[in-house]
Amino acid sequence: MNYRQTLDYLFSQLPMFQRVGAAAYKADLNNTIAICKLLDNPEHKFRSIHVAGTNGKGSTSHMLASVLQEAGLKVGLYTSPHLKDFRERIKINGEMISEKYVVDFVEKYKSDFEKIQPSFFEMTVGLAFDYFANENVDIAVIEVGLGGRLDSTNVITPLISVITNISFDHTALLGNSLEKIASEKAGIIKSNVPAVIGEVLRETKEIFLNKSIEAKSDITFAEELFQIENPVQISRDKLLLSLDILKKEQTVYRGLESELPGLYQQKNIRTVLAAIEVLNTTSDLKLTEEYIRKGIGRVITNTGLLGRWQVLSKNPLVIADTAHNEAGINEVLKQLDLVKFNTLHFVLGMVSDKDISKVLSMLPKDAVYYFCKANIPRAMTADELASQAADFGLKGNVFNSVLAALDEAKKNASPEDLVFVGGSTFTVAEVV
Repeated sequence: MNYRQTLDYLFSQLPMFQRVGAAAYKADLNNTIAICKLLDNPEHKFRSIHVAGTNGKGSTSHMLASVLQEAGLKVGLYTSPHLKDFRERIKINGEMISEKYVVDFVEKYKSDFEKIQPSFFEMTVGLAFDYFANENVDIAVIEVGLGGRLDSTNVITPLISVITNISFDHTALLGNSLEKIASEKAGIIKSNVPAVIGEVLRETKEIFLNKSIEAKSDITFAEELFQIENPVQISRDKLLLSLDILKKEQTVYRGLESELPGLYQQKNIRTVLAAIEVLNTTSDLKLTEEYIRKGIGRVITNTGLLGRWQVLSKNPLVIADTAHNEAGINEVLKQLDLVKFNTLHFVLGMVSDKDISKVLSMLPKDAVYYFCKANIPRAMTADELASQAADFGLKGNVFNSVLAALDEAKKNASPEDLVFVGGSTFTVAEVV
């Protein structure tokens, strides 16, 4: 098989959560354990950092990888889902896994996989771990796919477990309360492995504390370690985020800059700094201020991260962001309030297997909407999305593709308007 044929096989033969939804979710680790055994347990052959959370885990993972790269380490990075190319999921020092490695891996183990019958995600985790082990990475940053306790990545024993935040998402699989969701995410906390919690809520703090006691794991709450002051989004031309970080009321990072311009990234940066603080005291890693500043400042350059408040054009201004649940959309709306524009043109596509009513209720009623459907089975039809949106006073037209919707929005937008593309990762994937 060539690379295209290999991808066709993977997408058609292995159930893929991002495309088909809950039918691809496996509620145990048996398949992953079987795959790792088949591969001679590569997950034990490299050091790792494990990152979970409802929002921000992708940005946090990329920033951590970027800092580690600046320290001169060979860094594996496993994330999901991909936006443009399957190989985005598996990188070493910002370079995607080769097409040849993917093809050779699938050809070598295809018959074994057909006996195990893994999901797409389980197979991809095996591929990533095999690649990182064979390439002798110094360390790998591993992002959880969904949840934590039963996620396929949860077979590693990392140097540190990081949980960015807890909010409502995938409630049909993870539970319909913040406490239940937190319990699933807390499942990545391992015995005697330190844990960092980025944001904590009244409903979730006790969950994490109890899990840390049970696991005899030291726990650090980033909000209690670092405070943020003066977050500023630098002009459209530079598109940087600048902020001051305080620790115990003493400034430790003044004018810390990030290539990720969304003001919501300040929470992820605080989580990254807390994780680095713990790593510096519990491992032989010595991540200096220079590495930290360069790593956070060059995160897109070093890792190729896409879809986070990404500016696609400036005349008209077109921005795309992968936020897709209540907490994420709330941060996007805060950011939109800080941007000057006359009319908001909102290219909106969402998935069909979630209750989207709360998100729709949050969206601005004075925007012009362009309802569309991403090219995946999970996507909600544009007609159905428009119908549900109308119940919340959101008005616009229906388009047969994301690109058609974006083209029309750009045609209608004046130079003083803003075009925003969002609602799901898969909508953004078609335009970045």
